[in-house]
Amino acid sequence: MLFIGDDWAEAHHDIEIQDEAGRRLVRRRLPEGMAGIAVLHELIGQHASDGVEGEDVDEVDDPGQVVVGIETDRGPWVAALLAAGYQVYAINPMSVARYRQRHTTSGAKSDPGDAKVLADLVRTDRQHHRPIAGDSQLAGAVKVLARAHQGLCWMRGRQVNMLRSTLREFYPGALEAFGELAHLDALAVLEVAPTPARGRGLSRAKIASALRRAGRQRNIEARAEQIQTALRRPQLEQPPIIAEAFGATVSAYVALLAGSISQIQALEGQLETCFGQHPAAEILLSQPGLGTILGARVLAEFGDDPHRYASPKARKNYAGTAPITRASGTRRVVLARVATNKRLRDALHLQAFAALNSSPGARAYYDARRADGHTHHQALRAVSNRLVGILHGCLRHGLLYHEPTAWPHHQQRDQAAA
Repeated sequence: MLFIGDDWAEAHHDIEIQDEAGRRLVRRRLPEGMAGIAVLHELIGQHASDGVEGEDVDEVDDPGQVVVGIETDRGPWVAALLAAGYQVYAINPMSVARYRQRHTTSGAKSDPGDAKVLADLVRTDRQHHRPIAGDSQLAGAVKVLARAHQGLCWMRGRQVNMLRSTLREFYPGALEAFGELAHLDALAVLEVAPTPARGRGLSRAKIASALRRAGRQRNIEARAEQIQTALRRPQLEQPPIIAEAFGATVSAYVALLAGSISQIQALEGQLETCFGQHPAAEILLSQPGLGTILGARVLAEFGDDPHRYASPKARKNYAGTAPITRASGTRRVVLARVATNKRLRDALHLQAFAALNSSPGARAYYDARRADGHTHHQALRAVSNRLVGILHGCLRHGLLYHEPTAWPHHQQRDQAAA
């Protein structure tokens, strides 16, 4: 077997190839791209043993005998390694840093040194790490779209916060007029009236016209009157020259926010189409609290490799919903996981919250945790952990969600109470 440590950077890769005894066979810096991956394949072929001692071969008879450790699971370089049939382990950078400290305490660090650390790690401790899953291309496409959509949603939230902070500085009437700044009504009016002076000068007809352009079809006159009343109400103001500067800032934020909303809607359509083509979509959509967007995010982060999670516990650990225990002497505490896939954790948190209204079993489970003294977030994590286990069973056996089967104890309790 060959063990390769790959310390990647934007423009190059430092690699070290070791044999099973840990002897360094080659250390090289390779360029990023096709030229670099071609040289890597050539080096692997030169040092792959065909069973005859001392004889080199030009290609690898069994690519599965090549084990690669690298600190990422994305990108065309990783895709090329997987396509070649190599075993590729995406090692968490924190694990690499701790492994480095096993051999040196001086704090020294270098790219070639990290390549050696990665090669040593996959040679001796790969059984404690998870290889990159063999997800389908369709799941990969869903992952790209879901992450882009989620990233734009987070960006929209930051833009709304910046707009709200700016309006609070000089334009409190706008905050009173619009409870949700990301709403198209708010963006349409702020586009034509980014300052308090322009807001007071807006007639009801101009406000109504802006609302129509934004897509509002009902209660236009009543809504226009509410907005006009709020904008004309007396308020503390900044000097005119400062207010104009703030107004230019508001116009910039409104344009950015409008663009973000438009692109989010466009991505949603593509994500729904791509997700709907996946064989597991029906199972995911049958789960309580999961719609198309959340279902796509869950599929994207879990992947669809049927052999990736050996048990429900393994899936829960990856999801970060399973708690961790810290025990030392007589002290023992149970805590939530901190190091986890934040995108997946966010999606599962939203699913658990939505499931409280759509699943009687989830609601009863949540209420039981709260009755035991758990906080809202602790109880919600418990619900999420349970739902991940249910999802694992449904995906493993190809079954749709069934409420009585998912929550048998709560069904029996309800029947006994009746």
